[in-house]
Amino acid sequence: MSSPAAISPIYHFPVQIYYEDTDFSGVVYHPNFLKYFERAREHVIGAERLNQLWQQLGLGFAVYRSDMLCHDGVEFAEIVDVQTQFYFESKYRTVWQQSIWRPNSQKAAVTATIEMVCMNKARQLVPMPMALMAQLQHNFTSA
Repeated sequence: MSSPAAISPIYHFPVQIYYEDTDFSGVVYHPNFLKYFERAREHVIGAERLNQLWQQLGLGFAVYRSDMLCHDGVEFAEIVDVQTQFYFESKYRTVWQQSIWRPNSQKAAVTATIEMVCMNKARQLVPMPMALMAQLQHNFTSA
């Protein structure tokens, strides 16, 4: 994977941890972190934009690769900050660098790198629409 020419600003997305998210000990069950990351990515792109891409152009995104590390437990009743940055690896793929931060923590509890690809309804790899790429790049800063 190459280094990005430009990376997005950090987006923040708060997530309330409910009892149903945890195991018997009150600690978040690890697959739920992937759900929180997915919600944060949807928030960055926008549910309306994602729906429009699917309904009008037949395009969506799928996880191509993910790498997640759990550094610390996240517990019931906490409100965590899901931090998200992304960049374009190519016209087909985005790379999302995400982390989950507990309140008043000095380090991330969970970190992940998730690669997403653009696909059509036939599940074929296709380039992302230029208009979408331009909209998402609007607030990028140089790396």
